[in-house]
Amino acid sequence: MSELIERDAGVQLSRRTLLKAGALAGGGLALTATMPFAARAAAGMSQAAELNAYITITPDNIITIVGKNPEIGQGIKTMLPMLVADELDADWEQVRITQADTNAAKYGPQLAGGSFSTPMNWFPMRQVGAAGRQMLIEAAARTWGVDSAGLQTSLGKVIDPATGKSATYGELASEAAKVAVPDLSKVPLKDARDFHIIGKAIGGIDSPRIVRGEPIFGVDTQLPGMVYAAYERSAVFGAKLKSASLDAVKAEPGVLDAFVIEGNGNHEQLVDGVAVIAKNWWLANKAREKLEIEWDAGEWASHSSAEYDAQARRLMAGGAPEEVFASDGDVDAAFAAADKILDAEYAYPFLAHVAMEPMNCTALYKEDGSIEMWAPSQTPQGGQGEVAQLLGITPDKVTVHITRMGGGFGRRLTNDYMSQVAAIARKMPGTPVQLIWSREDDVRTDFYRPAGWHRLRAAIDAEGKLAGFDDHFVTFDIPGAGAYNPAAMAPDIFPAKYVPNLRYAQSKMQTAVPMGALRAPSSNALSFVTQCFLDEVAQATGKDLPTLLLELIEGREKEPDTQGFVGPQPGFNPGRMAGVVRKSLEMAEWGRSLPEGRGLGFGYYYSHMGYFAEVVEASVSERGQISVHNVWAAGDVGSHIINPYGALNQVRGAIIDGIGQALSLAIEIEGGAVKQSNFHDYPVPRMPVTPKIEVEFVLTDNSPTGLGEPALPPVIPALANAVAAITGKRLRSLPLDLKSVA
Repeated sequence: MSELIERDAGVQLSRRTLLKAGALAGGGLALTATMPFAARAAAGMSQAAELNAYITITPDNIITIVGKNPEIGQGIKTMLPMLVADELDADWEQVRITQADTNAAKYGPQLAGGSFSTPMNWFPMRQVGAAGRQMLIEAAARTWGVDSAGLQTSLGKVIDPATGKSATYGELASEAAKVAVPDLSKVPLKDARDFHIIGKAIGGIDSPRIVRGEPIFGVDTQLPGMVYAAYERSAVFGAKLKSASLDAVKAEPGVLDAFVIEGNGNHEQLVDGVAVIAKNWWLANKAREKLEIEWDAGEWASHSSAEYDAQARRLMAGGAPEEVFASDGDVDAAFAAADKILDAEYAYPFLAHVAMEPMNCTALYKEDGSIEMWAPSQTPQGGQGEVAQLLGITPDKVTVHITRMGGGFGRRLTNDYMSQVAAIARKMPGTPVQLIWSREDDVRTDFYRPAGWHRLRAAIDAEGKLAGFDDHFVTFDIPGAGAYNPAAMAPDIFPAKYVPNLRYAQSKMQTAVPMGALRAPSSNALSFVTQCFLDEVAQATGKDLPTLLLELIEGREKEPDTQGFVGPQPGFNPGRMAGVVRKSLEMAEWGRSLPEGRGLGFGYYYSHMGYFAEVVEASVSERGQISVHNVWAAGDVGSHIINPYGALNQVRGAIIDGIGQALSLAIEIEGGAVKQSNFHDYPVPRMPVTPKIEVEFVLTDNSPTGLGEPALPPVIPALANAVAAITGKRLRSLPLDLKSVA
């Protein structure tokens, strides 16, 4: 067993793990593991989350592994089975993968979000595979009448080196089903040197099917007798339906019915609206134009982005903030003694998710009061519970089939579209209903990345060092946000703990705009604010940003571990930060001369347990057009890159997302509603804006963590800092627009 595994034994599965073996009809082995998440159990939590993995081996030597988590393009349906298959010592060519349905009792948490899948499953999935391998070895020992200690495995076979005998896993599977289940806490895992699947570049298991155009996405669901639904809601957030005239829409060609749906008071589940049912979706969507609806918009109809901006700037300029939520040292004294003070205001807008596949869901409400659903959801178990609550039934009466998703980026963490189709299907028992949102629905009825405003001040002492840091953050009040508030700022955001005198404070505004998580939530905005302002500080002290950052962390030790969602979360490590900073500078040849009109910008951020530093090479045309030519990204997400293909896709995709956010994306509120409607006025990045992206991973002696999000935040400040280096103009609001500064 490797030193890394021995050191991290505390987060492996305990004896509370339940591994069950059973024989398949016709011969073979079915291996089921119901596993309490050991890190939570070890921490004494009263309700341990359960994970579950299935291995099925048939006599023809086919190994089927269940992909339990939703696949949104992040590669998890391929990556998790890779962990199982490697420890099983399977031949990857023998492996088949099938998507699980929603079942908390079998699988524990099934979610796609927060870059949790890798840290949550790194040990559990491997231990299941290792247990299966041990059972197959024991089956061979019994069959051959030899000591199991002398047997080996290789690519789906058990081998006896002493006699030369071998048997495939398929040949041994039925006998293995009779073997006593091993104690997973004692099952030895491979040394990393023996991995033959982990670390191998493997294409996505669904990629060939996608290329062939096979119907695997939620919107592809087809059922006999299915009808299609469009759902009309108020454009103004928070509005209530007063009246609706449905006669005209019911008379439209192909329309089967139209009826009012009353909301349940929770905008994350079901808001007032009118459902239009037709033979196909185009007819249903087109017929909506004939609806005559009167809405009560209330006070929210007067809200606008311009007013939010004006109010935020009044709050920042008007004196003391409402609340101080992080404080270290004596900030006021540091500013009183400062040799130089920097003062700047930064802002960023609301953002939409605009996944390529718009929100959709299919439901069949049955005569017995149960419901069956086909849902492209990042949190299908959450949707299952919400639908059960909405319909007044128990969750076991809600069957949710998890479909492939055409992107999510956090939008599909909220399951309002599941509640909508459930409410519609309840009125049409026995008839399958597919609800599809138009792109306009998707843009105008999102849970947006919150807008935010920051007044930042820095105190620089006589020695040119950063002695004080002050941030007055203006955000939105979200009543009942609970443990996760998408509009909040954590008290430990860098440079907290690394500046002797620091204060984070906030004031809040009211809004009805719904907000939620967008890829690298909070970090995608705070990286721009903090890294760009620190770039200003660096310039004011005669340094560059990388030098300033390395000075701030010099001599500092790793911070203590904390308890996070996936168990013990490693504390921030300045050494890992320094590693990616230096690597990115090396990759970009920082400091070299550049062609005229081009400049380099740097950005660093720690997000979702991943460390990334990035350098952007950009240019600005005479007309103020910003172009990105090259990006160099260095990342540290631990000791192993499980699937290099998937890893590179995640990093490059995140960087392209970040460039789009920096250059062109903003949601504006006007009259209480979203002004934008489709890609013509919400221009997501396309091929012409995509730069050359080079990625290198700094491998460190730490358990692997996720890659869906941490590569996005640094590219935004890196690009903004590059524009400042080229033009001498500091752009302090997103999206970047040189026309906004003199």
